[in-house]
Amino acid sequence: MAKNMQPIVKRCKALGISPAYMGYTGGTKSDTIRNPKGQMRRKQSEYATQLNEKQKVKFVYGILEKQFHMYYEKAAKAPGQTGEVLLTTIERRLDNVVYRLGFVMTRREARQAVNHGHFTVNGKRVTIPSYLVKPGDVIEVREKSRSSAMFKRLLGEDAPVFTLPQWLSREKNTLKGTVVQMPKREDIDLPVEEHLIVELYSK
Repeated sequence: MAKNMQPIVKRCKALGISPAYMGYTGGTKSDTIRNPKGQMRRKQSEYATQLNEKQKVKFVYGILEKQFHMYYEKAAKAPGQTGEVLLTTIERRLDNVVYRLGFVMTRREARQAVNHGHFTVNGKRVTIPSYLVKPGDVIEVREKSRSSAMFKRLLGEDAPVFTLPQWLSREKNTLKGTVVQMPKREDIDLPVEEHLIVELYSK
């Protein structure tokens, strides 16, 4: 299976986004500005700007080109604004939902955890990170996986509290989350101008 192994902080800097959108917090040496004048770049071409927006989404969600193009083709045929449909569809990926529910710290961890079969959807084990959830779906940590350190930290008095998007719900000290409704554009906090992606593909 193809994997996106790009260095997180370096790639985030190149795309102009914070590593926080990848689930990474805290400063690193890479945050140091060694050459302030290095920020003075030439104005990007229209194509470069559009391509950058697409690369943001692909990198943050860990999607490769072939699959991203498939999402776009489906979004273009669906009712509604293509850019918004594209983003909300990608937001429904199981690996992203697992991350959004706070079961793991990053989307990369989420993708690996789903691949390893740690989660069920409506009681059935799902090992496909790109699986698209729908309203009413119940995502739960598999019974056999609950004793692992990865999930034990989510239970008890000191369990971390996560801010969930409105389209998802999860009670504290549980390893179960529910898809309340379809995600909306405002539920996606990634700073991306999706209309530029549509313009890129429309050429």
